[in-house]
Amino acid sequence: MTTPFPHSYLPHTEAQRREMMAAIGVSSADELFADIPDAFRNPDIALPPALTELELLLEIGGLAKRNAVPGEVPCFVGGGVYRHFIPSVVGAMISRGEFLTSYTPYQPEVSQGTLQATYEYQSMICEITGMEAANAGMYDGASSLAEAALMACRVTGRHSVVVHDTVNPRYRAVVDTYLLPQGVEVTTVAPGSESISDTTACVLAQYPDYFGAVYDLGPLADAAHEAGALFVVSADPVALGMFRAPGEFGADIVTGETQPIGVNMSFGGPFVGYFACRMSHIRQMPGRIAGRTVDHEGRVGYALTLQTREQHIRRERATSNICTSEALIATGTAVCLAALGPGGLRRMAELSYQKAHHAAAGIAALEGYEVVDYGPWFNEFVVKCPLSGRETNTALWRHGIIGGLDVSDVVKNGLLLSVTEMNTRHEIDALVSALGAIAGEDAR
Repeated sequence: MTTPFPHSYLPHTEAQRREMMAAIGVSSADELFADIPDAFRNPDIALPPALTELELLLEIGGLAKRNAVPGEVPCFVGGGVYRHFIPSVVGAMISRGEFLTSYTPYQPEVSQGTLQATYEYQSMICEITGMEAANAGMYDGASSLAEAALMACRVTGRHSVVVHDTVNPRYRAVVDTYLLPQGVEVTTVAPGSESISDTTACVLAQYPDYFGAVYDLGPLADAAHEAGALFVVSADPVALGMFRAPGEFGADIVTGETQPIGVNMSFGGPFVGYFACRMSHIRQMPGRIAGRTVDHEGRVGYALTLQTREQHIRRERATSNICTSEALIATGTAVCLAALGPGGLRRMAELSYQKAHHAAAGIAALEGYEVVDYGPWFNEFVVKCPLSGRETNTALWRHGIIGGLDVSDVVKNGLLLSVTEMNTRHEIDALVSALGAIAGEDAR
C-alpha cells in the first residue's frame, strides 16, 4: 500500500515538506543542513546486527545481571534514595488498568478511581507533614524544594533565599538552576549562621539533614517569621513517622521525596516529590489539587479543583510549568501509606533508627574509624575512615557490600552510610567486619 508519508513516524507529506522549505527559502533538506559538515550529518554508527526478540531478551537479561541490586547484596547507600519495605499490595494495585498512567486525569467522569487515589495521597501527605493543603505531586524532591523557594518569592514579593549547606547538594544544585536565572539571590550558610533580613523570601532547611542530623528547627522558623520570611522544610517522610511534623514547629511549606514510601530505588527514578503548605498560600502552590465534592444527586465525586500551571490558565498568571503529576507513583505512595497505617510507618522509622545506631556503635568501636558527632540523628551518619570514601567503597565491594556515599569533599575520608529496616543484623555485622578488615589491610 502506498502512502503520502515518506516515513512511518513523520506525519508530513512530501508536498508539505516542499511548502515548508519554500517558506524559508531553501530548495532541499541538504541545503537546509548545509552548515553541518558532511562528516557529522549522517555518520556511520557501529551497531551490531539486528536481534530477534528471544536473542534481545537474553542480551538485556545478561546486562541486567551485571548490576549490583540492593537486597541481593547488602546495601548501605542513601543520600536521598533509600531501600524501604514495600507491601505487596502496592504493586498489585498500581498494576491495575485503572491506574496505569503517570499523567493527571482531566476527565473526572471517567477518572474517579485515579482522582480519589490522588485525593487520598494529598490527605495523607497533609497528615504526616502537619500542613493544611498538599498538591497532587511534583517531579521529585529536588524540584519540589526549588518550586517552594519560587513560591515563597511570589508570596513575599522578595527575591533572596537562604539555604543551609546541610541540604542535599543535589537539591541545592536544582534550587540554583531554578532560581538564579530568574534573578533570585541564593545564599548558602551553615545552620546557626543565618542572616535573615527584610529582603529574604524564605529559609530552606532539611529534616533530617543530608548528614542525618535532626535538630530543633522551631527557633529558625520563628526568626524567619519575625523578618517576614517563610520557612521551608524538605523532610524525609519516613522520619516523620517518629519525629515532630514540620507544621508543628512553624514550617510554612514542606516538601520532600516520597520515594522511601512505596517506590523502588529504580537506579534513581522516576520518583514523585510531595509539596504541602498552609491554606493561606494555596493559590501560589504549583501544580494542581484533586478535591472531593458531591454531585447534584448527593453522590461523592472527585475532580481537579485547583490548577495553577501554565497549561491550564493564562501563562502570566501561572505559578509553574510543571506539567506532569506523576500520578501513578503518587498512587503507589498512597497505597503504601494506607497499608502501613500510622503504626506501620512509625515502626519502619523506629527500626531504621535502631538498626542505624547499632551499626554506628559497631563501627565506632573499630580502630581507625570515627562516627562524626552532629548531635541527634535518624538513620544516616558520617564515618571518618582510614581511606577515602571512594577507596573504602571499592574495598567494601570486594567483600560483596555496596557501601555509602563518598563525602570526602566535606569530611576528610568521610563516608555517608544509611541503614534502614531492610538491613538485617547479618548484613550490619558483615559491614562492621568488612570495615575492620579494610582498616587492617591498610595498616599493613
